[in-house]
Amino acid sequence: MKKMMNNSFFSILPFLLAADLMIPFLLAPTYKGYSHLMQVMSVLGSSKAPLHSIYNIWLIIFGCTILVSLFQCYSIIAKTSNIISIILCSVIFIYAIGGCILSGFFSVGETKNLETVSAKIHGYGSVIGFLLLTLAPLLIGLYFFKISDGFLGVLSLICFILAIAFFVLFVMADKPNYKGTIIAFEGLWQRLSLLFMYCPIAILSLNITLRF
Repeated sequence: MKKMMNNSFFSILPFLLAADLMIPFLLAPTYKGYSHLMQVMSVLGSSKAPLHSIYNIWLIIFGCTILVSLFQCYSIIAKTSNIISIILCSVIFIYAIGGCILSGFFSVGETKNLETVSAKIHGYGSVIGFLLLTLAPLLIGLYFFKISDGFLGVLSLICFILAIAFFVLFVMADKPNYKGTIIAFEGLWQRLSLLFMYCPIAILSLNITLRF
């Protein structure tokens, strides 16, 4: 019973990661003109979005749950590699704070223009959080190789490569040179980059839950 309680938050993390990608699709229909292809998910938390409060509250809850999960899984990963455990948990910790909790408290506008203090906190927090989270699949891949699980190790590294590729497209999307091209699909690239960042974390969670 104690073991189940210790891993309870970490075991539900895959479902929360999936929910973070799905919730925008549930909220978007209430925001007339919103485009999943062209706009980032955080726009649903802007004051102009009808259900912005729901999305912002979700981000805060999501971030807090991630933090609790990290405390519960740190010691397990550290048994294999203390260095991987420290770096991985630090990366996810910063994402939970910058990309989730701060983003929930400080909403952003409809564009990337950081015109207000709230938008600046949201913008810088998200950028730092997302950038560091791209390292998570790599670190998880190294962890799986450490425990001699080559298949999951390779799968995580593939996710790392794809996450980096889509993150680069996401960064390039709002550049004037790419306006009107497929590269301008900022919302799509954000979602795909997050998908491949989240997948290895979900796999790690399931792997640890089943083994411990």
